[in-house]
Amino acid sequence: MTRALFVGRFQPFHYGHLHAIQTILSECDELVLVVGSAQMSHDPDNPFTAGERIEMIRAALNAAAVPTDRYLVIPIPDAPAHRVWVSAVESQTPRFDLVYSNQSLTRRLLIEAGYEVRRIEMYERGKYEATEIRRRILEAEDWSDLVPKEVYRIVNEVDGANRIRDLAKSDSNHRRVQDE
Repeated sequence: MTRALFVGRFQPFHYGHLHAIQTILSECDELVLVVGSAQMSHDPDNPFTAGERIEMIRAALNAAAVPTDRYLVIPIPDAPAHRVWVSAVESQTPRFDLVYSNQSLTRRLLIEAGYEVRRIEMYERGKYEATEIRRRILEAEDWSDLVPKEVYRIVNEVDGANRIRDLAKSDSNHRRVQDE
């Protein structure tokens, strides 16, 4: 049995993530999804809590008929030092055989720890990108076609669009005060 690891912040989960997961599961038996930066929430780049992100992932994967026995979702906070982060991942996840990542720091740390790290083919990068989704939400543009409908529903249930707009206001006010 081959078990893979895939790390993401999923802020929010979108069709690019779903495509990556389906691709990985076509090559591996089981997938450990790490919700990275699990301690982060309520800031412009990380508006959703780890719990909300886990809900989004599970709802989207269930709707896509991904069997629940083929994946695990585990939140892992950032570590105070990069080298410590790999140990945290290893201690908080089941053993894994390989890693899928395009993120340069994640790739480097796991390669140096001795893991095989494979790149993931990006699915319509630029369109399916969390930064673009948050930008559209902030600008009150339509973003519903970029995420599974279950994710759209959860973001609306937690008042995520207003959260993102409020956080952007606070962030710009904070920056203005720092500049003065």
